[in-house]
Amino acid sequence: MRRHRLLALTLTLPLLLAGCGYNQIQSLDERAAASKQQIEVQLKRRADLIPNLVNTVKGFAAQESQVLTDVTRARAGLVGALNRPGGTDPSELANADAELTTQLGRLNSFVVESYPQLRSNENFLRLQDELTGTENRIATSRTDYNDAVREYNEYIRKFPAVLTAKVTGAQPREYFEVPNAAEREAPTVDFSKPGT
Repeated sequence: MRRHRLLALTLTLPLLLAGCGYNQIQSLDERAAASKQQIEVQLKRRADLIPNLVNTVKGFAAQESQVLTDVTRARAGLVGALNRPGGTDPSELANADAELTTQLGRLNSFVVESYPQLRSNENFLRLQDELTGTENRIATSRTDYNDAVREYNEYIRKFPAVLTAKVTGAQPREYFEVPNAAEREAPTVDFSKPGT
């Protein structure tokens, strides 16, 4: 009789463990982590392009140093958020990204408008194309990350996975979004026409 119970337990234990959702929680958590890493990769790429843009503009607009200083400071804020010891915080990254986007918009308004010949500079045009492509990659990465977070957060709140999540300490992940509603809509950074 004891042997039958042991055999029954041995056969049903894998089924119980498979139904608890542990493996699915781990898979969804890894997907969200990988998606977050993609955002960081694209933000790093964007931050790496900024010094080239600033140097190109400097040649045309030496007296506009405050605007260039602000862009450089915003870039440093983004790089600092990306390199924070202990990992990155999605809301901190979103805020640093929004600040950099704002400063790039100012660059468009104050510098490019004053120096129309800059818009025809080959280096500037190439950097503009790269920044536009990077902005698109950042937007795609944000969407992928938030989708992965939604799926993960939803899963760990459903029964029976909620029990496993509580036992393993699985916590909801934070979405990548800017907390300030006014900054959620990123300004358009378009160096091909004067700013408004």
